[in-house]
Amino acid sequence: MRDIQNEEDTREVPLQKVGVKNVKYPVMVFDKEKKHQNTTATVNLFVNLPHNFKGTHMSRFIEVFHKYHEDISMTSFLEMLEEIRTKLDAERAFGRITFPYYIEKKAPVTGAPGIMEYICTYEGESLPPGAHCVGPTPPSNGPQTPARNARFFVSIKVPIATLCPCSKAISEYGAHNQRGMVKVKLLYKDFFWIEDIIKMIEDCASTPLYSVLKRQDEKYVTEHAYDNPRFVEDVVREVYLGLKEKGFPWFSVEAETDESIHNHNAYAYTEYSAI
Repeated sequence: MRDIQNEEDTREVPLQKVGVKNVKYPVMVFDKEKKHQNTTATVNLFVNLPHNFKGTHMSRFIEVFHKYHEDISMTSFLEMLEEIRTKLDAERAFGRITFPYYIEKKAPVTGAPGIMEYICTYEGESLPPGAHCVGPTPPSNGPQTPARNARFFVSIKVPIATLCPCSKAISEYGAHNQRGMVKVKLLYKDFFWIEDIIKMIEDCASTPLYSVLKRQDEKYVTEHAYDNPRFVEDVVREVYLGLKEKGFPWFSVEAETDESIHNHNAYAYTEYSAI
């Protein structure tokens, strides 16, 4: 049968990315407590296309991803991208998957269980041996460090609550508080548990969030937040110190809160690099 994709294109326009986007797919990821967790990912997979090729083979992206979808771990993600790159005879392969990650979390006093959702993203790039990725790449030392021709990032969004230090200092009857979101983007070097990063981030807020709270728990959470006031600047700085201690070679941290007494959000961002 005629293969249109492999026919020559004469317009001499190379394409940086071609592929499939917004693919919904069941995946299995590592879970610290249960070993594995089933969830659903939104998947983007691309390769570059030289100027002389008319198109790429879209079905091959899904074929390779299907092979890995029951073990789409941090350690296999770059392997999957490299297989896509070689099967499509490309110089570069790019991938991004976003999925909800669920953790059972118990209320702080009564221990009532509930499920919390955290949004996680894996994204990476694979190039031929000898090529170098543009932007932050892992250092070359260490047996578990990916080669410089590949890079892999893990992003995690963690909902939190903050209580305003200024409001507490000037008010006689309490302080305003709000929900917010912390997002970290981590350059992968060695394996880590998503749960450990989430716990560290929640400890940097005025209080974590819970899906189930009895009255005793609500009292505890309210008073705990009051005893731990935080600006978004405080949250970002505390998370920064926690991630630096864990040894990530590059990371970014951002926090945004939906202010309860202002018609705007508060925001802070920073990043770190040891490379």
